[in-house]
This record gives sequence, structure tokens and C-alpha cells, in this order.
Amino acid sequence: MTDTRNADLTFGASDYLVHMAALNTASPAAFADPAAPWLCLGWVTTDGGTFSIEDETTDIQAAGSLEPIRTLNSRSTKTMQITFQEAINPLIRALYDNVPVASLEPTAGAVTYDLPDKPSDLRYAFVFDTIDGDKKVRLYMPNGKVTARGEEQPQTTDVWGVQLTMTFYKGASAPAVRRSIDYGGVDVSGFFPVGP
Repeated sequence: MTDTRNADLTFGASDYLVHMAALNTASPAAFADPAAPWLCLGWVTTDGGTFSIEDETTDIQAAGSLEPIRTLNSRSTKTMQITFQEAINPLIRALYDNVPVASLEPTAGAVTYDLPDKPSDLRYAFVFDTIDGDKKVRLYMPNGKVTARGEEQPQTTDVWGVQLTMTFYKGASAPAVRRSIDYGGVDVSGFFPVGP
């Protein structure tokens, strides 16, 4: 068996960028920097984002069997939890407060707006770029919305962090999540041996 261990395949993020655009906006080409209509959501904590996949199954029981006779895959929920550091960034405020971004456009440098009594179903497309030197990982989600919010705590000893959890759904013409990896020139051919 060939030893394919390679320290160059470890990944330590040196930068973490989050962009959003209108629902079902197409992903930026290759690993190009997202341009208009994509908007950057600003600084995030050094923890970056926590992406998780939670699969749910249902076991089918039947008389005459102590074991399930079948298991159905009933759901696969994909989420990202992130703490943003720009608490008054209009995009972050709109996501946290569940209001349209246009609600935060200031007049004479200030804005006042109402938080909805009933949650709005505001959805956007998201791109999460993680960078380690020449290596890059991109997650593209065409249809996502904020489904959980951390507690707000403005303070005097640190910046006001805004924690958001986003859930992703299938887009109009793309899956809920698409992952792209740029190996940064690292040779991974040993993982794909030529068959007989």
C-alpha cells in the first residue's frame, strides 16, 4: 500500500471570507474574487465558520424481525455557524434583524427601522472562501437563510460579535451546497491510481 500522507494537504485557514447576493445568484467562476452583485459580509472571528451536515434516517420496523427491515434517508440538513465582528455592518444587521438590506440605508448618516413581529422568509445566496496560501476551499450555497441567532452583547472589553446560523436549501438549478477545492499545486495523483 502506498503511503499518501502529505503535510501540504493540511489546511490552516489564513483568511475566511463570506459573501452574499440575491437568492439563486450564480456562483463566481472558478476561484475568482466575487464581484458585483456579491457583497462581502466583513470580518469574522478567528474561529472562522463551522459547517455541519446532519443526516436523519427513519428505521422501518416489521413483525417477525427484531432488526429494522429498511432504513430511509429522510433529511440532510446543512448549516454554517459564524460569528461576525462588524456588528453594525448593514448586511449583518439585515441578516440578524431579519429585515431587507434596503431597510438599513441611512439618511444623514443614521437609520431607524422596525424589526418584524412575524419572521420574514428572507433568503440569499452565499459564498464562503477559506484560504491557506495557494490552497483554497469554496462553499457555494444558492439558497440560504438565517435560522438561529446568538445573543447580542455589546461590551467594553471586545468587539460586539454577531453570531448567525444559516441553513441551506436546494437552489433553482444547483444543489444546496457545492464545494470547490484548489489544491494549490499539491500533487494528489497518488490518490487516484490508474486502473487495469
